[in-house]
Amino acid sequence: MNNRQTRSTFGNAVTGPGYDKLLRDLKARISRAQIKAGLAVNAELVRLFWEIGKGILIQEKEQGWGARVIDKLAKDLKAAFPEMRGFSARNLRYMKSFAEAYPNEQFLQAAPAKITWYHNCTLLDKVKDPDERHWYAIKTIEFGWSRDILVLQIESRLYARQGQSAVNFDRTLPAPQSDLARQILKDPYNFDFLSLDTEAHEKDIEKGLLDQIRLFLLELGVGFAFVGSQYHLGVAGEDFYLDLLFYHLQLRCYIVIELKAAQFKPEYTGKMNFYLSAVDDLLRHPDDKPSIGMILCKTKNKIVAEYALRDTNKPIGISEYKITELLPEDFRGSLPTIEELEKTLTIDDIAAADSEE
Repeated sequence: MNNRQTRSTFGNAVTGPGYDKLLRDLKARISRAQIKAGLAVNAELVRLFWEIGKGILIQEKEQGWGARVIDKLAKDLKAAFPEMRGFSARNLRYMKSFAEAYPNEQFLQAAPAKITWYHNCTLLDKVKDPDERHWYAIKTIEFGWSRDILVLQIESRLYARQGQSAVNFDRTLPAPQSDLARQILKDPYNFDFLSLDTEAHEKDIEKGLLDQIRLFLLELGVGFAFVGSQYHLGVAGEDFYLDLLFYHLQLRCYIVIELKAAQFKPEYTGKMNFYLSAVDDLLRHPDDKPSIGMILCKTKNKIVAEYALRDTNKPIGISEYKITELLPEDFRGSLPTIEELEKTLTIDDIAAADSEE
């Protein structure tokens, strides 16, 4: 076989389906290995920092060390390991706080050992309740939140808003889906990213949400895929329009959202019940789960909402939304600008601080 034939045969093998499949399989295996290696390295780093913090706590208790010992320890550790970052005095204090928050090694099998050190520092700073801190760590793993997204979710009080909506899911959905559906609803929804007055009309709120669709999807949570606004449904020759229509990738069902710039009224559930029946008949695929309705109101009376849902046969949740009232013009000038805030040093950049100390 001459060189030309060899190149031709090799070329055919490279472009053939067998090679393509091999390449895909190897890429997937390498990616999985990289992820596992990254997680292993992170877990070891978190464990190391916990052990350092534990050692500091023990010595402080036994030797009666003062706060200045940490400054000396940071200097000596950086001198001993100049190539390794993370030994600033500030980071050592985080290690100490971390060991105080998790006093035994059981945490190494739990969520805090599986998120980055900087995520853990953020949780130590912003969340004081251990159960709430653990919940955010679990959600960080589940949804792959970056540090910035984690901060946003903490500051929006996501933990306190989970599962507070008035719903009828226990009666209208099977157990696995009803539990997940309850988890995806919040109360209230935080629409502070809208530049609207608190008395804004429904069409203004809807337009604002569409203009800020990325932030709206972030507030809704993981799994929501936007289908359309003022989505047209034709029923018996009449036209109906859904405020917002989504599809939820985990629940495998359509989500119909109706916006009401007023207090909840019982008749809203009748209208939503009708919409869900129409969506199930006209849009739902045989493999889809039953569609779910979300009524977002300015305010609601919880007892009235529960009565309104009691005899409905479609899964519906009722939540409030919040919009921060616009600041008066003469007050806005006294607040720092975004640029000024960005210049403020935060704990989120420990690595940068290490290089300065």
